[in-house]
Amino acid sequence: MTTGSWAPPTRTEQLLYEAGARGDRAAVLDALGRTRLYVLLARLHADVPGHTPPLPRHRDKAARRTVVPVLTEGMLPPWHPDWVFEQTTLDRLAAAWPHDRWWLAVNPDTPFEAALPARPADRRAWQEAGARGGGPARLRLLTHAGAHLHGPVAHALALGAHLAVLNGLVWNGLGAQYEDYPSDVARLRHPWDVHHRGDFREKLRTLIASRLVGRIPEAVLGIRRRLAARLGTAPSGERWAAEVSDAFERDNPYGEGRAEALEFLRRIVRYEERFRADGLLPPDGRVDTLAAFDHGRAVNVVRLALGARYCDPPEAERSVLRVLEAARQAYDSWEAFSLGYLLARLIHFDVGDAEPVYQESATLHRILTQDPSSPYRNIPWS
Repeated sequence: MTTGSWAPPTRTEQLLYEAGARGDRAAVLDALGRTRLYVLLARLHADVPGHTPPLPRHRDKAARRTVVPVLTEGMLPPWHPDWVFEQTTLDRLAAAWPHDRWWLAVNPDTPFEAALPARPADRRAWQEAGARGGGPARLRLLTHAGAHLHGPVAHALALGAHLAVLNGLVWNGLGAQYEDYPSDVARLRHPWDVHHRGDFREKLRTLIASRLVGRIPEAVLGIRRRLAARLGTAPSGERWAAEVSDAFERDNPYGEGRAEALEFLRRIVRYEERFRADGLLPPDGRVDTLAAFDHGRAVNVVRLALGARYCDPPEAERSVLRVLEAARQAYDSWEAFSLGYLLARLIHFDVGDAEPVYQESATLHRILTQDPSSPYRNIPWS
């Protein structure tokens, strides 16, 4: 569907256009109740600790009213070093709205605009729409039709799609933000301990080299991989465990790491058996490396750094292409990459009740490998 020379960047803008064309205010509110909305900020103000800038507003001379402009995710302008965005939601706007006579202007001066009055009764309707929609959705594949869809940069960005789908964010963007400016800065600080450009570049090097995924489980998989190459067939579990035990005793005379290595082996066996039972892995399939977990997270660190203004778009493109080069050396298909990511994620979060994490991880894999619009179905691996 196009609107003259405009095409809806995401599903949200399409829903707004269709609802607006019908004059269906309830459908407009329903669409807005399920999406992130973005407010423009000067980066200078956003960096002031504890400062909460007022909502931007301007006078709409044609309509003769004061409006507060906000944008949906697909309508954000290109990256700029000094102008950033903070996300909000319809119900949060309702709770903090400063003036009954102002209007909310969503995507003003575009085919996907919506102008909403903001009297007390209207704001109650905003809050009801937010409650119905449950806020921005997670576990969804969100593609920006005007961003990278094919070619090496799109391929590289798709390596980070697990986290994008998990959080309901656009997977193929290198633009004004990843989530929003405050969140991007905060996510780099914790858990990544990235506070400036130099930290970002060092963390990226570490992730590209797969040095954060876990030395012991990666070594356990490496032992099986080399043993299978030597035998010409997959080793039995007993033979693999014996090799792991010998290797860790040889490298650690006091037995340090041996028990941990065998525990990781048991986890790997358990999850691979579950993958096979659930149709995620072929009967004779196996996961050879967990590097995908670092490579997928590396792409997201690049996108966070771009959002935090620790790099610019050209550097971000070069960075994700470096990640792609490493991932292609480690894997030969999207399915293998995705399963490597899943296994590492499950091992990483294998504490307490692991079933919710397993179900969430399996859903991510199925969305990315089965959805007809997924980059894993539309971008060749090789």
